[in-house]
Amino acid sequence: MHIGLVYDLIDDYLAEGYSEEEAAEFDVLFTIESIEAALKANGHTVERVGGLKKLIAALAIGKRWDMVFNIAEGMYGLGREAQVPAVLDAYCIPYTFSPTDVMVTTMNKALTKTVVRDAGIPTPDFAVVSCASDAKAVRLPYPLFVKPVAEGTSKGVSENSRVTNGAELAARAAEINKQFRQPALVETFLPGREFTVGILGSGKRARVIGVMEITFKETGDQSCYSYRNKIDAHEVMTLVDDDDSKRAGEMALRAWRALGCCDAGRVDTRLDANGVPNFIEANPLAGLRPEYSELTVLALQAGLSYEALIGGIVDEAAKRYKHLLPKKVRAEDRCPA
Repeated sequence: MHIGLVYDLIDDYLAEGYSEEEAAEFDVLFTIESIEAALKANGHTVERVGGLKKLIAALAIGKRWDMVFNIAEGMYGLGREAQVPAVLDAYCIPYTFSPTDVMVTTMNKALTKTVVRDAGIPTPDFAVVSCASDAKAVRLPYPLFVKPVAEGTSKGVSENSRVTNGAELAARAAEINKQFRQPALVETFLPGREFTVGILGSGKRARVIGVMEITFKETGDQSCYSYRNKIDAHEVMTLVDDDDSKRAGEMALRAWRALGCCDAGRVDTRLDANGVPNFIEANPLAGLRPEYSELTVLALQAGLSYEALIGGIVDEAAKRYKHLLPKKVRAEDRCPA
């Protein structure tokens, strides 16, 4: 297949004056080069497109691809991860990873938890705090955990995220409201082991490829997978296969299917005080930097090479879009009216 590679490059945003934290979710050039090489190793031709604006410009001059390998995160709004999928939907161009509706849902952690909870999957009790009066109205037992409602890469998460009283809650929520210009998600703090579950596939085809435990070096923050731990490599990521991890994997797969996530990604989980795995969040657009991002490290430890992971993602997407592939399909059949 001829594949268009759509991405946000961190260097582009830093050059425009954004801070490292603001651009933390975007990709380094090495990741783009690695994905391109892996796609070619799987027999595909690749055209680098760039971000949303470059995608729109390319489409406007008539560029088309059999499929787009989309890892663009977007910069603005709660629907930022859905922007590229929405544009590609309009042009009936197949793409990797979850569709527009899923990307909108999973970006909002509170909305995601509502869907998961309604599916009967354990997740910490929570509240959303947009202002001081919301903080005063929270009636959850302490300790609580406070983070932005719609950020990734552990942005806004630090040892100050764990709060033990109303004053700390109000202060931390106010910091998040101001810094990230969005509500704070307040959850019951989970004291147990933390796992991230790698998943490949969609719907009934989805399967767990491995469960990795997240622990922290003595030099890092100990209470949570903080932004500092993630960026400065204070975390330790180890594939595990015990009773706790198996239960976490089973729960994560249920959540993945309930949310309608596609192709590949991660589900983060943590054990509560009773040892029950709880859903924390879904990552349907997980990082793909070789030997650095959680999904790629997990896959490699599970015996799945980088080339095999990238090839598997494309294969899963192709199964979902078989009505649009191959390219020789008549134009009038490529998209339902």
